Amino acid sequence: MKRIVLVMVLLAALAACTGKPAQAVRVLLETSLGDIELELYPAAAPLTVANFLRLVDGGYLDGGSFYRTVSPENDNGSPPISVIQGGLGDAESPFAPIAHETTGVTGLVHRDGSISMARAEVGTASTEFFICIGDQPALDFGGTRNADGQGFAVFGRVVAGMEVVHAIHRSPADTPTDAAYFRNQVLNEPVQFISLRRL
Repeated sequence: MKRIVLVMVLLAALAACTGKPAQAVRVLLETSLGDIELELYPAAAPLTVANFLRLVDGGYLDGGSFYRTVSPENDNGSPPISVIQGGLGDAESPFAPIAHETTGVTGLVHRDGSISMARAEVGTASTEFFICIGDQPALDFGGTRNADGQGFAVFGRVVAGMEVVHAIHRSPADTPTDAAYFRNQVLNEPVQFISLRRL
């Protein structure tokens, strides 16, 4: 019995040292350019992960796409960031928006490969998400990308397939748009989500 307790204590200590929350969930995102494997952290960001998994398990994101690429060369916000964004786009969300879990609460920050929820105002995130290319501290709680200082809600990271993320990031993006903020960021050919499923 003492040995079991000791092992449990050591595992908890290891998780604390690595900063990686326990009970991670893996999701395979199959796209028209290749596969991206995600690791989600429900222990750290329970509301955001539950929302994403509800979309995955119900097949709601199948047929969605990555449709936006942002880099310092085409960014119309400040400070400049590097991300790709995807989801259902203009399609109506099947569920109500979720409460905002800040990086200040979850401890998950916007590093290279982090997956995070896109939003307008706080509490409006639903189906749209983005993946970071490089570390993006301006997107964290207290960062200056959003005037409200609340940042965005990280809920996992890419564990395989960053080469696909980079390929999407480099894709041509000069589709005309009426929104000045998105100018030169809308992909000419959106990268389709073939399927998303738990591993």
